[in-house]
Amino acid sequence: MSARNLDFLMQLWDASLKRHGDSAPFRDHRDLYSTIDATPIGGVIWDSFNITYNGPKPESNAPAWMNQSFEVFFQDPRLLFIEMLGNPTFANGFDYMPYREFEANGTRRYQHFMSGNWVWKQAVCSDLRFRVFDTHILYF
Repeated sequence: MSARNLDFLMQLWDASLKRHGDSAPFRDHRDLYSTIDATPIGGVIWDSFNITYNGPKPESNAPAWMNQSFEVFFQDPRLLFIEMLGNPTFANGFDYMPYREFEANGTRRYQHFMSGNWVWKQAVCSDLRFRVFDTHILYF
């Protein structure tokens, strides 16, 4: 969201809370950015890569995004997860057991990181030295 749009959002938020004697948590985009920058995030570094569209393009009037390069920023989710596990703040805050959820009709339901395929495969890998047998499947 652009800084200008963030400022507008904060103004709307602030106006909606005035009647309750309260105010928005941030004055403007600068206040929001400084709060984000001051938040301790641990040791997982940010990384980035560039991506471009390489599929078929119309012969004329191709959308601009088809010819642009985009920079994608990310943090390694495995390292973030390890950091969360080591943070005492989260000690009782989440269930770290892999699980699978299914609707009554058999459709798989993905809701959280621990319900994903990667986590499940890590827990039930073929190497018995690392096998976790305490996984569960939920049916709704």
